[in-house]
This record gives sequence, C-alpha cells and structure tokens, in this order.
Amino acid sequence: MEAAVNIIDLCKTYKLGKLDVEVLKNISLIIGTGEFVSIMGPSGSGKSTLLYLIGGLDKPTSGSIKIMGKELSVMKDRDESIMRRRDIGFVFQFYNLIPNLNVEENIILPVLLDGKSAKSCKKNLEELLEIVGLSDRRHHTPRELSGGQQQRVAIARALINEPEIILADEPIGNLDSKSGTEIMQLLKTINDEKGKTIIQVTHSLEAAQYGKRIINVKDGRVN
Repeated sequence: MEAAVNIIDLCKTYKLGKLDVEVLKNISLIIGTGEFVSIMGPSGSGKSTLLYLIGGLDKPTSGSIKIMGKELSVMKDRDESIMRRRDIGFVFQFYNLIPNLNVEENIILPVLLDGKSAKSCKKNLEELLEIVGLSDRRHHTPRELSGGQQQRVAIARALINEPEIILADEPIGNLDSKSGTEIMQLLKTINDEKGKTIIQVTHSLEAAQYGKRIINVKDGRVN
C-alpha cells in the first residue's frame, strides 16, 4: 500500500519559559493511501499536535514527515502552502465558516484562494452538495443552519479542491449525538466511495470505531 503519510522519529518540544516540554517523542508511523485512521488519547497526550504537524500547520523539532512522498521539512513556504490547499482538506471542531457567506460561497472559498474561478468547480460543487445533503440549503448562511449542517458545509469545503487527505480534529466534538453519528457516517462514506485518506483525532471511542485503524497516543508516544 502506498503511504499517504510517512512519519519517522518525529519529536515536538515547546519552550515554556526556561522549561522544555516534550509533547511528541520519537513517533514513527505510516498511514496508507485510502485508510481511515482514528487517533485517540487523553487531553494533553499530543494527538492534536500530531495532526497539526501532519497538516503542516506546525513544524516538528526533529524527525521527518512525508505527505504523498513529499518531505515537508525541505519544502519552500510557497510549495507547502500550495500542498495544504490542494492535497489536504481540514475539518475542525468549530466549523470556521464565514458568517456572511452562504453555503455555496463557503464551500468554494478554497478554490478562489487557489486562484481558480468559481466556474472551474461547478460540477464538483453540485456533487458535493448532493453528497452532504445540502442542495436545498445552498443559499443559506451559517446562522440559518444547525451545527450538523454547518459541519457538512465544512466537510464539503475540505473536499472542494479534491485533496487526497482529510484531517479532522474532533469533527463531532461540538455536536449532539444524532448529528455526530450522521457526520461520522458521512466521513465513512467519503472514505469508502471516494477513497480519501481520513485521519481524525477524537476523544470518542464510538467515533474512533468508524475508522479502519485506531492509533493510541499517550504521553507523547504511540502505543
């Protein structure tokens, strides 16, 4: 299986005053293309830090991260930004939608930021609206949507540039149980039918079991 993510001897240390705090300690991990992986661990275990390092949102203290064969540490800032826009989609606990943009406009925002036209993604937009069940809400703003619907918009936005990898940080952490189940089923469908590699961080064992593999992080190490 080709590796979507290849991590070797990854360490992350933060400085707090004169103290060095080791958050991640010599983590080595391979995530194959098309896998749905759940990263679990208690608060402060380093699981979200690991996710942000994979997404290039933070830099490791030492070690290597390859995304689709590309080594992050040697990439120029511009190339890394392009990779984040095109190869990786992000889904966060708090949906991060633009309040004065409607559903359609929020979804296509990454396309416009990548310098492409709205027309270029029209077909993909229609397909995604159908997949996330929001075709009839396309002209609604976030304040007119439930939490579950807002997260569906965020998932469609993460997919609009057709990335290979979706990184989800506590994707149902802000939802009721019914909406959370619907979101997890949607992510599973995206993994099964579109073959996207999904890496989620979660506290919930129930949510973690939608993945095909569970990775436990404790005290900065993979167990």
